Amino acid sequence: MTKALQAKFHGEMLALYDHCARIGFRPVLFRRLVILKGGVEAAKELVFKPGTTGLERLIEAGKTELSMEAAMTRPDYRVLFTPLEIKEAAKRLEGIATRERSRGRLTATVTHTKQA
Repeated sequence: MTKALQAKFHGEMLALYDHCARIGFRPVLFRRLVILKGGVEAAKELVFKPGTTGLERLIEAGKTELSMEAAMTRPDYRVLFTPLEIKEAAKRLEGIATRERSRGRLTATVTHTKQA
C-alpha cells in the first residue's frame, strides 16, 4: 500500500509541473528534484526550505490547491509524512494571507508592533 501511495504522490508532484506551466511558470528545479529523489523525498526536503517561489506563484494565481503543501496535508497522503512535516506544510498554507513577494523569497508581513 505505501509503495503504491508513494507512486501516486510522485505522479501528482510530476503533474504539478504541467499545471504550473499552464498558468505561466515552469518549476524546472522542482521537477528535477522530484525526478531525482522521488516525490515524497523531494517534498520532505522542500517543505523546510525557505523562499520556495513555486508556492508564491500559485498564491498569485489563486491555485494553492495545486501546491506540494496542499498535497502533503491531504488525509490520504498524511501517512507518507511525519507530523512535523505535515505541520510545516499546513503552516505554510495557513500563512498565505501574511506573505508578500520580495525578490523571489517569502517574507512575513509585519501587521503590528509590540510597544514596551
